[in-house]
Amino acid sequence: MKLQIKVDENGKIIDAKFKTFGCGSAIASSSLASEWIKGKTTEYASKVRNDEIAKELCLPPVKLHCSMLAQDAIQAALKDYKKKQKKLNG
Repeated sequence: MKLQIKVDENGKIIDAKFKTFGCGSAIASSSLASEWIKGKTTEYASKVRNDEIAKELCLPPVKLHCSMLAQDAIQAALKDYKKKQKKLNG
C-alpha cells in the first residue's frame, strides 16, 4: 500500500492518491484514508487512526490489518513530505 500526497504552502493536503495490491478491504481502507485526508492539514492527517478507518468500513477482526496498512501509508507519506520540505528549506 502506497499513498502519495500533494500539499500546498499552508500545509493543506490538496490531493492524495493510493496504490494498493490486495483484497477489497485493503483497497477500501486505502480509498477511505485518501478521501479523509484530502482538504485537511498534515496535522489532521497525522491523527487519523486505523481503528477509525476500521469502524467506518465495519471491517471484521480478521481484516483489521488492512486499516493498519492505511494508517501506516498515511504516516509514511507524511514522513516523506516532511523530509522533502527539510531538503527544500535547508
